[in-house]
Amino acid sequence: MSRRIAAPSAPGWDDDVMPEDAHAMTLTTERLLLRPQEVRDAYVFRQLWAERDERVPVHRRLDAEGHPTVAEIADDIRQESPRARPGLLTVALRETDAVIGYCGLVFDGDGERPELAFELLRAVHNRGYATEAGRAVIAWAGSAGFPRLWASVWDWNLPSRRALEKLGFVDTGTVVKTSAHGRSLLTVREPAD
Repeated sequence: MSRRIAAPSAPGWDDDVMPEDAHAMTLTTERLLLRPQEVRDAYVFRQLWAERDERVPVHRRLDAEGHPTVAEIADDIRQESPRARPGLLTVALRETDAVIGYCGLVFDGDGERPELAFELLRAVHNRGYATEAGRAVIAWAGSAGFPRLWASVWDWNLPSRRALEKLGFVDTGTVVKTSAHGRSLLTVREPAD
């Protein structure tokens, strides 16, 4: 059964192109397991909300009342349909099964642009996990008919920008949005020749 946290739905996902069991996919790397989200992951996803940089837009941070709560995140995961299209996968350490974040694909508002998205707990930053998870998703996306991928990243988020650079993403020169929080830059990874 596929489940994902409050991620944008993936309109434009072509079910004719996707394998029948895509919603149940699991990706494995040397150190990581990327699997469909489960209710038990809600606690870690709540930690991610709590750890977000204050420059992240308000709608992506905990509100004054502490929402979303673990229970609300768990409900979001629980409510996802078993036929939900692939989106964000839980990232866990293979050795311990400890959940450390998420990585996967989301789509722009038009459903035309698959974007790589990832977020990991601060405690595991600077260990290459985002790059490793990203490589697995990129390889899967290419085999699923999405050789070109995009990613939006805040100009101040240097660790994510470096990870995207290692994954072959380049700045397109397009600013997706500008706010008091900085500029959200659009990057692209072209298909390998």
